[in-house]
Amino acid sequence: MEARGHPHLEHGHLGHLRDLETAVLARWHRPNYALAVVTLVLFLTFLDNTVVTVVLADVQSALHAGVSDLQWVVNGYALTFASLMLSFGALADRLGRKRVMLSGVAVFCAGSVICALAPSIQVLIAGRVVMGVGAAASEPGTLSMIRHLFDDRERRARALGAWAAVSGLALATGPVIGGVLAGAWSWRAIFWFNVAFGLLALVAGAALLPESADPDGRGLDVPGALLGAAALGCLSFGVILGETHGYRAAPILGLLSGSGALAVLFVLWERRSRHPVLDVRAFSRPAFSGATAVAFAVSFATFAVFFFVALYLQVVANRSPDGTALVFAPMAVAMIAGAGLAGPWVARSGARLPMVVGCLAGAAGVALTDAFISPTTGLATLGWTLAIAGFGLGVALVPVTAAALSSMPPERSSTAASTVNTSRELGAVVGVAALGSVVNGQLTVDLVHQLAAVGIPKQFQAEVITAVTTGSFNAQAAKAAHASRAIAHIVFEVEHAAYHAFGNGLHLSLGAAAGLLLVGTLISATAIRRRSARSFDITRTAEPDPHSTPAPGPS
Repeated sequence: MEARGHPHLEHGHLGHLRDLETAVLARWHRPNYALAVVTLVLFLTFLDNTVVTVVLADVQSALHAGVSDLQWVVNGYALTFASLMLSFGALADRLGRKRVMLSGVAVFCAGSVICALAPSIQVLIAGRVVMGVGAAASEPGTLSMIRHLFDDRERRARALGAWAAVSGLALATGPVIGGVLAGAWSWRAIFWFNVAFGLLALVAGAALLPESADPDGRGLDVPGALLGAAALGCLSFGVILGETHGYRAAPILGLLSGSGALAVLFVLWERRSRHPVLDVRAFSRPAFSGATAVAFAVSFATFAVFFFVALYLQVVANRSPDGTALVFAPMAVAMIAGAGLAGPWVARSGARLPMVVGCLAGAAGVALTDAFISPTTGLATLGWTLAIAGFGLGVALVPVTAAALSSMPPERSSTAASTVNTSRELGAVVGVAALGSVVNGQLTVDLVHQLAAVGIPKQFQAEVITAVTTGSFNAQAAKAAHASRAIAHIVFEVEHAAYHAFGNGLHLSLGAAAGLLLVGTLISATAIRRRSARSFDITRTAEPDPHSTPAPGPS
């Protein structure tokens, strides 16, 4: 009331308070704070691709899950993430990037709570699917936010470098964080960890992130999103269910054939859509298609190591989750170092050479891991081989994003980045599904021959295989072994047979991963031109886009 009677006080003292409030708000809304929130969201969503890999054996024993169930613990998240990412990117452009991102974080936290409390493997998989929906809504806005936060081209380039490096950091540290949390408490701890940091990101994002939207921008391609998701779903279900039902079974053939037909329909629809969820015409650019293919290969190999080597260390080498994390620690450190080295390297010389070196080193590391892994393996045996693999994969992660962004016009950078990330998730899905089929096939086929060789009667072989593949064998065998020395000998022979079968599947999987990285090396050398991806800066004018005018067709 006094201020109304004293104009000087009103415009002096209160004006000073308003200036102070504005200065405080400006300080806390600086782009660097917003970037920290964006990278925290990105870290959480990418972390959960790999954080569960070191606790799969514990999940298998606690919830009596088979290998195919464990594949769905990983693929339930990755498949949903990959299927919905591009659609949520378009939705964020229309409704608001901050709103959609934070809604996604809330859904991610809800899914984490479901997983943390899951009483069965089915509920755990359902929770992972919910988490994948949240991640798909959260991730696309991270790049769009950076484009709106940083007007200066040099600062934007550094921010995009941090964006690419954090995604690699999350993948690298996932097994280590998961192992430490599981060792300190249980496998459920990793999901409570997600809840805690997800809530932190939610509060910080609400306070620090600006809102931006493009309501007059691209529309929602609902038919394209549904066709793409259905094609991926049929493929994953077909590959994973084929392990137990046989790939010649009519339902499995139907799923795989349906996946191919839906993929063709997806491409045809996307070519005609005015607002495609995935602009398939962009793949006519060699640099873009090459970067997308290499992203798939790198992710495929990454999950071959994180999923199957981690499971082998726990099931066969009898390592605890924290012991497994210790074995993976050199790989995590090397992966981070490789990603850190790759940023300045790409800015200085372009994306081609780092991609070639990264894929080649990754292939060598995976091949060496395959050569040295054994039931008695440990840190001294695998630490250095996994470090080579991690360094190569870390180096390759950064130029993949740079090549994709720089090969497209600036206004299509979000689509380019989302496409590369979708390819990464597809690499995870296909890697875990296809290679899991190989491992499970060895367990169920080769193990039969091994059991017959040690004299296990045919009528008991199915029970033994079920016990081995669901993680209940060790507990049952320990009880039976106390009965007599003869039974103890049989238990030893069965264990040896199971480990031999698992090892055969693992060697085939790692060989396939190393081979695909060599293919990635060839693609990097031929498809990526040095001038097409010299930096992370997406503010510069890209090469002319022959497809910049949308084709007429359905919206």
